Amino acid sequence: MATRSTAGSNKSLAGIELLCRKIGMTRIYNEAGQVVPVTVLEAGPNAVVQKKTAARDGYDALQLGFGERTRTRTTKPLLGHFDKAQVSPKRHLHESRVSAEDATKWEVGQELKADLFEPGQRIDVIGTSKGRGTTGVVKRHHFAVKKESHGTHEGFRNPGSIGAGAYPGHVIKGQRMPGRLGNEQVTTRNLVVAQVDAERNLLLVRGSVPGPNDGLVRVRAAIAART
Repeated sequence: MATRSTAGSNKSLAGIELLCRKIGMTRIYNEAGQVVPVTVLEAGPNAVVQKKTAARDGYDALQLGFGERTRTRTTKPLLGHFDKAQVSPKRHLHESRVSAEDATKWEVGQELKADLFEPGQRIDVIGTSKGRGTTGVVKRHHFAVKKESHGTHEGFRNPGSIGAGAYPGHVIKGQRMPGRLGNEQVTTRNLVVAQVDAERNLLLVRGSVPGPNDGLVRVRAAIAART
């Protein structure tokens, strides 16, 4: 099902979080001939599936869809939702809170692409970090490894004391302990857009971003951009 496209150069970015797919890392050369490590993101296209307004829904937002899904693997309620917006079924949906004024600049069915951003712009990237499973305190909290001398036995990577027995007689809440590492939402702030490939809809972001290759990330204009 065809969707309408529009350039993003004259649109407001306030509050919009573009859904992207992390392709992987590579390197490019800047004008000075220096090597710059970058992460390549497939930046959409994101289709505007729904507009929410304060009068009807209690808040203003744009619901964006990313990634194709076959109709046979889409539930009937979602098929009706996508057909109403005249867009093909999407694999991922996410709401971006925007102001009422900014919401009027977009229409259901329009597409948001990589040209929303420009080289040199600072952005925030939100993703889910790689899950590392259950780990000890050395890996999870960067505890020091005990010396392998002066009577230390077996417990070289143990956390040591986790509290007094007499008082308070229990482990204090928030104590750093072994446990699950990763698989949580991470926001990397103030990354720089190195290049924008509008034809292939790619963003080249300087440095690394959270999550594995092929993982879903959200890209927005930096909230607290450095000067």
